[in-house]
Amino acid sequence: MERIIQKAKDFNELVMFEHSIFSLPFIFIAMLVAADGWFGWWLLVMGVVAAVSARNFAMGVNRYTDRDIDAKNPRTENRPNVDGRINASSILIFAVINAIVFVAVAYMINSLAFMLSIPILIVLGAYSYFKRFSSFAHIILGVSLGLAPIAGVVAVSASVPAWSFILSLGVIFWVAGFDLLYSLQDMDFDKENNLHSIPSKYGSDATLLISSFFHFLTVLFWALFVWVAGLGVFAFIAVLASAVMLSYEHYLVRKDFTQIDRAFFTVNGYLGIAFLILIIFDKVF
Repeated sequence: MERIIQKAKDFNELVMFEHSIFSLPFIFIAMLVAADGWFGWWLLVMGVVAAVSARNFAMGVNRYTDRDIDAKNPRTENRPNVDGRINASSILIFAVINAIVFVAVAYMINSLAFMLSIPILIVLGAYSYFKRFSSFAHIILGVSLGLAPIAGVVAVSASVPAWSFILSLGVIFWVAGFDLLYSLQDMDFDKENNLHSIPSKYGSDATLLISSFFHFLTVLFWALFVWVAGLGVFAFIAVLASAVMLSYEHYLVRKDFTQIDRAFFTVNGYLGIAFLILIIFDKVF
């Protein structure tokens, strides 16, 4: 039993289940807006399982393909995919199982969700390869999480309304923007190992500027989403709160690069939760 618990902890460290918090709020935001309120317990469970399995697949592929890179990087050399706690075959099996779960859940939701499930998995898996040849890896990661609102609205209405696409654009630039900040930690390592990232190619000052622009676009698209979807005052407060939190994130990073983890995990985690809560208030009141 103790061995099973330890293995579960190793897999948790491998994929960091708790980071599902970045995608889950925006899936539920899309579902709430699409359903004009509560969308039911069945879709709640299906949404959670779909989001977690999709992310586990993406992280599994990433950890599998990045074994050689992670082994060289002092920041990642103690990950379970590198230090021997989880072997390559187990990671690959883990990714395949989660892909099957995701497709199965999509099938149980509706036909459009099922049709989109494989293309979504392809996008999620592609991210892990982009940094080997393109600095657009940051955008691909954004697209990967930006698919979450699309998936949410498809689950409820089997359609993709304009407002869900706008919401997704906001998520894309939100994620790409904070990934740029996070990747500042590996700027020198990426240069030395011929890995493509905006920090390694253009430097920290340009990265901070591009990230700020991306987050400006985030706030703009989210404000447009609220307007197009016909939401109320609480939704606009959510956009305003997001702008304040993103500004604080940039303040932390510009002040001290050692604050990157705090900016990346804490601020962005609270942002998604706060946005979701305010959308719930908007629908209730």
